[in-house]
This record gives sequence, structure tokens and C-alpha cells, in this order.
Amino acid sequence: MIEKPQHVPERLGLLSATAADPFLTVDLLRGIQGHAGVDLAKVVEPLPEDDARWAVEPIRDLVDDAMFQFEDNRTDADGWLAPRLHATLRLTRGEAADKRLWNHLALAVAPDYVAWRHPPQGGDQPRINSARFKGTSDRQCFSRLWWAAEMFRDGADYAPVVTACANQELLHSALRMDLVDHRPTAQALVRLLDRGVAGTTREINGLLAAINIAGATLVYDALAEDEPRDPAVLRRWIAEAESAPPVPRHDLPEGPEEEAVPRESVDRLSAYFMELFETAPVRGRAPKG
Repeated sequence: MIEKPQHVPERLGLLSATAADPFLTVDLLRGIQGHAGVDLAKVVEPLPEDDARWAVEPIRDLVDDAMFQFEDNRTDADGWLAPRLHATLRLTRGEAADKRLWNHLALAVAPDYVAWRHPPQGGDQPRINSARFKGTSDRQCFSRLWWAAEMFRDGADYAPVVTACANQELLHSALRMDLVDHRPTAQALVRLLDRGVAGTTREINGLLAAINIAGATLVYDALAEDEPRDPAVLRRWIAEAESAPPVPRHDLPEGPEEEAVPRESVDRLSAYFMELFETAPVRGRAPKG
């Protein structure tokens, strides 16, 4: 497995997909050898020097701790790292949508973590999927975790994120659904997971398909209203990044102090999704009724 780069930058930057391509070498994708990092630094666009959020050390410490703690079960690292990455790297959604930031994090700061978490697979010459370094938000190693935390947190509470990340199929599929941006929908999905209603890949796929289809004819916002989000809360949370202590390792951090999702909305959607799931076609499950 590849090792930590010899040259780790002090600050995050922006690395375009085109500039990243030469560093996605065969040896890197095969998990044999990484790069020193010096040449990569020459093609990175710097971020503002006066913003404490771009410091690399807190993020590098997190991935080192994750690799040490979860060596025996690497998928469990997702539920641990997602809320802590989100609380450490305090971004607006616009900033998080910039793939160049995640390209830089994966290739310049922690390519060893990418290879550790998503090792080479397939064929006679197994390789790491290059999308884990520079890919869509549901595939890229770090953006998928940040967005999972953003979509599944309940205001300041990251506990639902841990539940969502425990199911890889949900994590992958739900991040591609616009409906998950509706907070009661996200929390209702987590509640069904907590209750063991849907757990297998087939069940998750059946549930998500049913929700998606029903959402085409039913506006979930009308069925389950949400509290309006105050942008000032997020701006204040981001501004506090400079003075924020390192995120706790044993307890969950706290996110922006936004209003929690109304419980009655989650109750209503959970019951509705349960009805959808009971009649949804799930391969291998005998039809009911």
C-alpha cells in the first residue's frame, strides 16, 4: 500500500481535473507507489491565506487517526470520519461543490487514505477506481463523506450521519437523489434504517426507488414541512472555524446550530415510506397480499 506523501502541503488548494491527471499514475492506482508531492504543488491554485479553514494539519490528523482506529473494519471509518470532516472543514455548499478542492485533498494531502479505504479491486491487475481521487460527489473518497454529513445531519446533531454511513448502498444511492436535500426525507430514511426496516442492498434499492417514483407525483415538502434554514447560522459557524478546537475523537462534534427537523414531519414521512416499502418490488422478496 502507498505511503503518506513526502511533501504534504500546509494548506488546501484547488487542483483541476486536467492538472490532476498526470498524477493518477498506474503505480498509484495499483496501490504500489504514490508521488512525492513536490511537482503536484506547482499546479495547485492557492486559496486565501487569511482563512484558517484551509489548514491541512487538522484533516491530516483525522485521516491518520481513522486509519489507525479502523484497520480491522475500514468501512466503519466512514461513519467516524464523515461528521468530523464536516465539522473540521466548514464549507458552504457552493464551496463543497467545487471538485477541485476534493481533488487536492485526495491527491496532495491524503492519497494514502484513499488507497487504504478504497484498495485496488478487480481482474489480474487490480486498481483503485480513479473516481475515488477525482469523481462525482457520491464516489470521490472525501466529498462523499462531507456531503453525507451535510445531508443527513439533523441540525447540529451528527448522530443520523453515523447511521446513514453504516449502509454503503444508502450512502451511494441517496447522495444522487435530489429528494435527500429535503431534510425530513433524509431523517425518515435514517429512522427506517434504525428500525431495521430496510437493510440489505436489495431492500435499500427497492425503498429508494419507491420513494423516488412517489416523489415525482407527491411533493414531500407539502406532506412534511421543514423549518426554514437561517443562513446566518451557517455563516457564523464557518466564521468560528478559526477559534474552534480540534473535533473530539470519542464523542461526536456539533454542527451548525440550526433548528432540528420537526419530529411530526419525520413521523409522517416515516409512516408513509413504510407503506411504500411494504408494496415496493424487492427482488427475492415474496409479494405481500
